[in-house]
Amino acid sequence: MAASELYTKFARVWIPDPEEVWKSAELLKDYKPGDKVLLLHLEEGKDLEYRLDPKTKELPHLRNPDILVGENDLTALSYLHEPAVLHNLRVRFIDSKLIYTYCGIVLVAINPYEQLPIYGEDIINAYSGQNMGDMDPHIFAVAEEAYKQMARDERNQSIIVSGESGAGKTVSAKYAMRYFATVSGSASEANVEEKVLASNPIMESIGNAKTTRNDNSSRFGKYIEIGFDKRYRIIGANMRTYLLEKSRVVFQAEEERNYHIFYQLCASAKLPEFKMLRLGNADNFHYTKQGGSPVIEGVDDTKEMAHTRQACTLLGISESYQMGIFRILAGILHLGNVAFTSRDSDSCTIPPKHEPLSIFSDLMGVDYEEMCHWLCHRKLATATETYIKPISKLQATNARDALAKHIYAKLFNWIVDHVNQALHSAVKQHSFIGVLDIYGFETFEINSFEQFCINYANEKLQQQFNMHVFKLEQEEYMKEQIPWTLIDFYDNQPCINLIESKLGILDLLDEECKMPKGTDDTWAQKLYNTHLNKCALFEKPRLSNKAFIIQHFADKVEYQCEGFLEKNKDTVFEEQIKVLKSSKFKMLPELFQDDEKAISPTSATSSGRMPLSRTPAKPTKGRPGQTAKEHKKTVGHQFRNSLHLLMETLNATTPHYVRCIKPNDFKFPFTFDEKRAVQQLRACGVLETIRISAAGFPSRWTYQEFFSRYRVLMKQKDVLSDRKQTCKNVLEKLILDKDKYQFGKTKIFFRAGQVAYLEKLRADKLRAACIRIQKTIRGWLLRKKYLRMRKAAITVQRYVRGYQARCYAKFLRRTKAATIIQKYWRMYIVRRKYKIRRTATIVLQSYLRGYLARNRYRKMLREHKAVIIQKWVRGWLARTGYKRSMHAIIYLQCCFRRMMAKRELKKLKIEARSVERYKKLHIGMENKIMQLQRKVDEQNKDYKCLMEKLTTLEGIYNSETEKLRSDLERLQLSEEEAKVATGRVLSLQEEIAKLRKDLEQTQSEKKSIEERADKYKQETEQLVSNLKEENTLLKQEKEALNHLIVEQAKEMTETMEKKLVEETKQLELDLNDERLRYQNLLNEFSRLEERYDDLKEEMTLMVNVPKPGHKRTDSTHSSNESEYTFSSEIAETEDMPLRTEEPSEKKVPLDMSLFLKLQKRVTELEQEKQVMQDELDRKEEQVLRSKAKEEERPQIRGAELEYESLKRQELESENKKLKNELNELRKALSEKSAPEVTAPGAPAYRVLMEQLTSVSEELDVRKEEVLILRSQLVSQKEAIQHKDDKNTMTDSTILLEDVQKMKDKGEIAQAYIGLKETNRLLESQLQSQKRSHENEAEALRGEIQSLKEENNRQQQLLAQNLQLPPEARIEASLQHEITRLTNENLDLMEQLEKQDKTVRKLKKQLKVFAKKIGELEVGQMENISPGQIIDEPIRPVNIPRKEKDFQGMLEYKKEDEQKLVKNLILELKPRGVAVNLIPGLPAYILFMCVRHADYLNDDQKVRSLLTSTINSIKKVLKKRGDDFETVSFWLSNTCRFLHCLKQYSGEEGFMKHNTSRQNEHCLTNFDLAEYRQVLSDLAIQIYQQLVRVLENILQPMIVSGMLEHETIQGVSGVKPTGLRKRTSSIADEGTYTLDSILRQLNSFHSVMCQHGMDPELIKQVVKQMFYIVGAITLNNLLLRKDMCSWSKGMQIRYNVSQLEEWLRDKNLMNSGAKETLEPLIQAAQLLQVKKKTDDDAEAICSMCSALTTAQIVKVLNLYTPVNEFEERVSVSFIRTIQMRLRDRKDSPQLLMDAKHIFPVTFPFNPSSLALETIQIPASLGLGFISRV
Repeated sequence: MAASELYTKFARVWIPDPEEVWKSAELLKDYKPGDKVLLLHLEEGKDLEYRLDPKTKELPHLRNPDILVGENDLTALSYLHEPAVLHNLRVRFIDSKLIYTYCGIVLVAINPYEQLPIYGEDIINAYSGQNMGDMDPHIFAVAEEAYKQMARDERNQSIIVSGESGAGKTVSAKYAMRYFATVSGSASEANVEEKVLASNPIMESIGNAKTTRNDNSSRFGKYIEIGFDKRYRIIGANMRTYLLEKSRVVFQAEEERNYHIFYQLCASAKLPEFKMLRLGNADNFHYTKQGGSPVIEGVDDTKEMAHTRQACTLLGISESYQMGIFRILAGILHLGNVAFTSRDSDSCTIPPKHEPLSIFSDLMGVDYEEMCHWLCHRKLATATETYIKPISKLQATNARDALAKHIYAKLFNWIVDHVNQALHSAVKQHSFIGVLDIYGFETFEINSFEQFCINYANEKLQQQFNMHVFKLEQEEYMKEQIPWTLIDFYDNQPCINLIESKLGILDLLDEECKMPKGTDDTWAQKLYNTHLNKCALFEKPRLSNKAFIIQHFADKVEYQCEGFLEKNKDTVFEEQIKVLKSSKFKMLPELFQDDEKAISPTSATSSGRMPLSRTPAKPTKGRPGQTAKEHKKTVGHQFRNSLHLLMETLNATTPHYVRCIKPNDFKFPFTFDEKRAVQQLRACGVLETIRISAAGFPSRWTYQEFFSRYRVLMKQKDVLSDRKQTCKNVLEKLILDKDKYQFGKTKIFFRAGQVAYLEKLRADKLRAACIRIQKTIRGWLLRKKYLRMRKAAITVQRYVRGYQARCYAKFLRRTKAATIIQKYWRMYIVRRKYKIRRTATIVLQSYLRGYLARNRYRKMLREHKAVIIQKWVRGWLARTGYKRSMHAIIYLQCCFRRMMAKRELKKLKIEARSVERYKKLHIGMENKIMQLQRKVDEQNKDYKCLMEKLTTLEGIYNSETEKLRSDLERLQLSEEEAKVATGRVLSLQEEIAKLRKDLEQTQSEKKSIEERADKYKQETEQLVSNLKEENTLLKQEKEALNHLIVEQAKEMTETMEKKLVEETKQLELDLNDERLRYQNLLNEFSRLEERYDDLKEEMTLMVNVPKPGHKRTDSTHSSNESEYTFSSEIAETEDMPLRTEEPSEKKVPLDMSLFLKLQKRVTELEQEKQVMQDELDRKEEQVLRSKAKEEERPQIRGAELEYESLKRQELESENKKLKNELNELRKALSEKSAPEVTAPGAPAYRVLMEQLTSVSEELDVRKEEVLILRSQLVSQKEAIQHKDDKNTMTDSTILLEDVQKMKDKGEIAQAYIGLKETNRLLESQLQSQKRSHENEAEALRGEIQSLKEENNRQQQLLAQNLQLPPEARIEASLQHEITRLTNENLDLMEQLEKQDKTVRKLKKQLKVFAKKIGELEVGQMENISPGQIIDEPIRPVNIPRKEKDFQGMLEYKKEDEQKLVKNLILELKPRGVAVNLIPGLPAYILFMCVRHADYLNDDQKVRSLLTSTINSIKKVLKKRGDDFETVSFWLSNTCRFLHCLKQYSGEEGFMKHNTSRQNEHCLTNFDLAEYRQVLSDLAIQIYQQLVRVLENILQPMIVSGMLEHETIQGVSGVKPTGLRKRTSSIADEGTYTLDSILRQLNSFHSVMCQHGMDPELIKQVVKQMFYIVGAITLNNLLLRKDMCSWSKGMQIRYNVSQLEEWLRDKNLMNSGAKETLEPLIQAAQLLQVKKKTDDDAEAICSMCSALTTAQIVKVLNLYTPVNEFEERVSVSFIRTIQMRLRDRKDSPQLLMDAKHIFPVTFPFNPSSLALETIQIPASLGLGFISRV
């Protein structure tokens, strides 16, 4: 198909643009040959007429289909041209945030100016071992390819990193070296990889500086060779440097800095060790302040200085040398501050005692006057004599700067030499990988000698690159047997010849430098005369005679000739160098030593390659004659030689190219400047690679991939069994021009644009198919819709008509009913009206008649009442008149009488005043006296009579007196009472008066109160009504609040439950983390242990040369035993061989760092041992102290114990005797009597039983008495012993003898002594009870105090809670209750543990006592004398033969232990045991042997057997640790052995499920809890080894089976790929599929089941396997852009469903394995869901809970449509996702940790198998052990 045929309507093209470089447009109509104008529609909406070039008539570049945009490899693009490359890079960089892209063999790296999480160790592990095309582009992929090719082809490799300043070359080289250091490791423990990485901060500090383009720009080139041994482990490194920019030491442009080390020194000037340098701020020195930018934002120079010093220390540069380096650097700074003053135009001088020069001289150790002299003078030597000539100020300044540059260059080379010495290795280097970090093509406004050298180096590198690309293309064509046609590519050899050939630019420059009067102008004229108009690549600027232009491969560059000669000469005055050489500072002369005498590790390499030179070369300063010659060796000559050597090295290696691109000049993150990118792409050769590829057949497909992709373009008849022939037939029909493609052996080669054409045909075919499918489906949907509507219409009609009929019938019924209702209603209305009127009439009549009657009655009543009123009124009027008349009369009488009395009174008053009055009175008195005399006489007579009467009455009087006296007293009392009553009456009257007043006041108040009460009542009623309303409202609010409180309480309860659940989960996570940490430590311990064993073997091999027939004894036992503190004796004895094995003389030098690590480890182990020994000593001291306390207790306790022991012994002996007698009696009865006599109910039997009972009772009584007496004797003996040591012994024995005599003589003394001692015993017991009571009382008081404190605390909490709001109160109370319950639980657990320990201890003591009693009984039987035996009657006894009852133990001899371990562990074949014998048989056998050793109470045997077992299992696993069956077998047996030790330990927690027989088999003498922990640790190590084994088996299958293989055929199409082919997704014979994974899982599961592994452990293994599958699959998905598509998501979900089905089949759904696949499932769902709207974003955020934000964003960025019908994810949608997930707190790590191992647990799983039933098969070869 012609190219012009592709320019049809809607085709998209690229047109040039001055701003965006290239702009996309769309054709509005088809192009026809001959058209001069194309009608285009731009993306911004404008229409444009694009005119074609009339000369070339070239059409604009076509744009690639959207599905090809964003490809990993630029060569995968169908249209290979500049705009396609630029657009692809921009889409990947801006939209997908991908900084790496392949361009054939080149890795294009764009600097993101942002830290990205793609360089961690997890990423390194993901790329390790992968093919380069299988993963997304990365610097690690290039490094892995180089490492793999080095190992596979045994050829040295090179990684060439280039780019302009700020593009990220140094960082890329650094990451490549980090990859090698991480993947390969080092051959020894000397941390070579750390030293290689540590060289970076040193070289950056002395060779990097801030420029306007880069804050950390490398101002030198370097080539680092990383050496590897035969096992491809790092052994060392070597560094070569190129063209250090020395001019930066003395001059910096605006906004630039000097080298970092100067600013680091100034920032650290205040440190004590730097005070002697007399430094200050960087602004104080001329060499650091010229750029005006002494600080880099975000960089702390003080910290960087610390890193530099740390790196120097790591590389072996001592502190003295470091201070020497800093002295020289400080001296350079002070030298820059030296000022000159002019004397005249030809001479200058330095001020006297100039401080900067003085400091410089002190630091350098040179003479001040001499240095001052030679800075202002120079020596001129002629053929005959020497002259000293002063120099001008300008010349002196230049000489000073030249000296500073020279010193810095020498110091730079010295540091490089020492770094190489530190990285040098004595081991022979087998191969190396070189990393070249060199400057890219540079062009500035003013280009000088440095830019010339840089561009010259890039010309050489570009030539080598072009030749390599051309060579690869040619090899590919030849391998595929494609006809080779010469591809025209740019050859820059003419440009190189212009520079380096004879009479080239460098040659002429060196020649001009030799001329005495040579200048830059004369050199420029020579250039013009030699090359102008003769070489097309050399030009002269129009407006300058001091510049020249060279046409480089990238661009034209104009160089200014000024300074070329000076920089090429690099002149330094010899006299100044001599002054420095004579320095007292020892390090300074070292800088200027001869190169040949200088010790350098690169002078001769172990691989036999040529010595590597360094630039600038060190001149020889030996003889004067030689000095002049050395100075003629120019910088350009040195650089050319070094460059030639570099090219020879690169040509001898396989190169890998990394081209770094700077996206913008402002260091903005992820900002792409198209102009700058195009310049760099042209300069770095990427576009040249594209051009070379496009010139041939850039698109290449395998036949299978082509068939899979373009199967839709074939008809069924075209498909043949031969894929190659099928593809040929189809291509001949699709592409008529046969020159557009070629058929190779395995691939089809296409010209540029043909794949796009095929994609267009495929898209058209799919679009037509889609249209047909849509047409058919839409027609079917419309027909279905029509039929559904028709059926619905008929149904609606039927229902409507029925509804209408029912409505009409209803209307008729309602009409008839309404008529009937109207009839009855009207009748009802009329009747009701009549009744109402009649009733109303009757009512009116009754009311009227009643009214008239009442009126008549009222009238009669009024007349009657009026008559009565008249009567009473008239009577009242008559009485009132009468009373008035009487009152008037009485008043008149009173007035008259008063007047008469007044008159009489007046008269009397007058008479009284006169004498006559008195006379009259006296006359009257005399008469009266006479009368009185007579009366006296009469009275005397009467007196006498009366006296008589008196005497008579006197008696009466006396009697009555008494009576009256009593009455008087009574009356007096009455009087007093009356007085009191009177007082009371008065007070009552007063009170009554007061009460009346109060009553009146109260009445008045009552009235006012009543008024107010009425008012208040009204107000109250109103208030009550208001309150009622408020009450109702409050009730409603209360109900609402109650409801709310209930809801809140419910919510709080739920919240607390959730919190509790979360806390529980957190505790479980913490527990798992702690388990994981512990198990990781065990893993590390086992690794160190293995490493220790290996090193020990190596040391033994080094020291002991093996003789013929001599076998080295295995040291595994000693090394492993020493790790466990089983016994200090064993550890000490087994440590001895380790000491003796240390060689006295080592033939091979040991690695000191390894030795120090081992020594440190041994020290740690010794410290742990010492700690445990101290702990053991402390425990023993505590035991001894407790024993001493027990011995010091009162004698009562001893007496009681003795009493109890004696009593127990007596009881047992008596019990035995009674049993014997009873048996004898029964036997005698059975023999002598008939059955009816000896029957239980027979009389003889009863008599005998009664006698027996009485005898036993009497015996018990006597026995108790004897025991009491014996105990008292013992206690008395102990009491006497406390008083006197020796006397008590004799006294007690005498007393004991006396008592025994008394016992024989009589029982009275015994009873007396017994009572006496009993009293003492009771008294002592009373005292002890008293003490215990006091202790209990004290304890109760303490408990009361604690309860009081608890009560106070509760009250405080209650008070605090009452102040809190209800919600917080509930929460606080719940929290307090939880805390209280937790504390109580902990206390109860502690008590339970203490009780368990006490019970176990008592059980053990009881067992010991029982054993001792048994021994005593045996001893007693042995002590019976022969006479006693003879005296007893002998009865014949029948001994029946019983079948042997096995106790579940195995007996073996001590010397057979090694044989047992060898046959049962070391030489056992797991497969035979698993198939033929019961699971866990070795574990049962070992435990039964342990049981027998425990039964014998042989602790040495138990310890030896367990130690040998553990060490032998380790040895087996070390030997066959990569065999899954072996590891699984011993994991199962180790767990079973551990369960047996628990099941038969005697602890109640492990005996719940035992039978009574199994409980009898428990261990009796030893507590093996410590060994259980050791076995648990061993099981953890075996489990981790099992996980590693299955991971190694599964890992090659996972990516191929889960991602690459198409389980559902035809769902995912194969996209076009570039030069780096990916692994085919089509299943070949060698590829793995999902079925392979499932078969392997079945194999693992069946092996574990056969070995009898615990089900819970199998679940944990399966969970770990599924985690590995999910993690590796997801990690590869995140690193492979081609796998992130909709169809691949479907494949993954199908594969996951198959795994879940496998879990269901194996009944393992509850193992937690499915949850480990959740991240993978969510990633697959993320690939399939819609990704457009905000609702989609919300759904994604809620769905992807198991994925981190980084993973979600990565998947969305990598999402790639496989077909044109799919759409890419927009940048705005990804930002929306990021905004929604910004609050999510998850790990920033991108990849899952595939090496993560879940912490394993071993739940107790008791066995129901009885030990006594186990049979030992003869196949095990254990005939030397026997069942017991």
